[in-house]
Amino acid sequence: MVEQSDRAPLLDWEEIPPPDQNQNQAAQPPQEERTAAEKSSRVAAVPTAVTYSPTRNVTAVVVSRDRIRPDLVGIDRNLPFPNITARDDWGEQDRIVSVFVVTFDTRSGNLVEWFLPHDINLDGVEFKSMASGSHRVTSDFIYFRKGNFFGLACFANMPVESELERGARMKSVGILSPSYTLLYRYMHFLENQVRHQLQCPGQYSPLEAFYEDKKAVLPPTGTGLVTSCPTWTVASINRCMHPEMKITHPAGCMSQFIQFFGEQIMVLWKFVLLRKRIVIFSPPPIGVVCYRVYCCCCLANVSIPGIGVSVPELRPFFYVNIADISALETELCYVACTTEKIFEDKKELYDVYIDNQNVKSHRSHLQPLLRLNAADKEKYRKLSEQRQMLLYSQEVEPDCTSNEEDLFILFFMEMNNRIFQTLSEVAGSAEPTLTADHVRAMGLDPQGDRSFLLDLLDVYGIDVGLVIDNLCCS
Repeated sequence: MVEQSDRAPLLDWEEIPPPDQNQNQAAQPPQEERTAAEKSSRVAAVPTAVTYSPTRNVTAVVVSRDRIRPDLVGIDRNLPFPNITARDDWGEQDRIVSVFVVTFDTRSGNLVEWFLPHDINLDGVEFKSMASGSHRVTSDFIYFRKGNFFGLACFANMPVESELERGARMKSVGILSPSYTLLYRYMHFLENQVRHQLQCPGQYSPLEAFYEDKKAVLPPTGTGLVTSCPTWTVASINRCMHPEMKITHPAGCMSQFIQFFGEQIMVLWKFVLLRKRIVIFSPPPIGVVCYRVYCCCCLANVSIPGIGVSVPELRPFFYVNIADISALETELCYVACTTEKIFEDKKELYDVYIDNQNVKSHRSHLQPLLRLNAADKEKYRKLSEQRQMLLYSQEVEPDCTSNEEDLFILFFMEMNNRIFQTLSEVAGSAEPTLTADHVRAMGLDPQGDRSFLLDLLDVYGIDVGLVIDNLCCS
């Protein structure tokens, strides 16, 4: 849907309207997106297949409301989910605090060419919005953090017949907001604008109109910064994953994320649940890797009230470069991605380093967690089995209302709920001691997950003893 504001007649961008409660028909995606989805699914009425485009570097998904199948994922709809607060409602509003253009100058390097408002501090944004090594790709998109804000920038590289520009013109057009959850709305606009800036440098009228139309009025209580990943519950999935969701929303990539890592997803899940510092390396393009940062955070969702209030907040940093090193040095827990190989040598900055599908850690006490055990393989088998059941249901039931994204997110949340529910019950019992039977009931391996459990009890401050095969630790 194209929406033009009366206050900004020059604008031309595609936005996602709020869900219409009376609208039963899912909005049709553009033709190129619809074609990609149809190749992956024969369900014409409700396309739910996820596709990956190596040329566009995005994951495509079309999602509809009310698609939860508790029979597939074992989730009880009566679980005590957190209430949606006024802060969440305010988060649905447009909150753009800055718009900017970054260019690459052959003599000076990355430069902020233009920005609004004029009193905002954008120091360093020229390196965050144009990843190191971007000259090797024609286009990319980047999520990043800038102080108290999150940013999204679209990059493009266009060949030109200019000796001064050395045959290539490179720019990024980006925005800043206190929250990253709605930045995807403006991906299409930013992609169009960066192409416009390459072809017609210096014409900023559409960006000026965009900022005037979308500029934030921050709440009086502060910056309104939202740093944690959204808590996915049945209620919030139905509220946020409406049919109009663009393919550029990070929430639409969980399927590709899990397929990319395979069984290693269970190793990542443990590290995220333990609030470890994680760096993901990849050469450009970095956009899809920013989505992997988001997906990592989704693995740690718990819907049991009170769980995790004493642990470090899980902070997605998205793309980072060497200018972020000092900021990362003070972080207790984060997930980030980078195109700079030098981060691998900065071992004091991270606990876990991921290069492609290779997950490794230089910390000796984390080495046991890198090895898949029988319980890990069984959990992954169940996840794959449930996915196959879902795909079969979509084939034989044209009106099937479940989808892969819901299944994956709820699968991990259900695992986390089961673990913390058991730990809470044992901690409150007359004999607060975990036995091998308790561990198996949580879906863990009594021997292979021993170090994981000990770390989990320590990180979350749960006061129970662990007794397995007559070996006792507390």
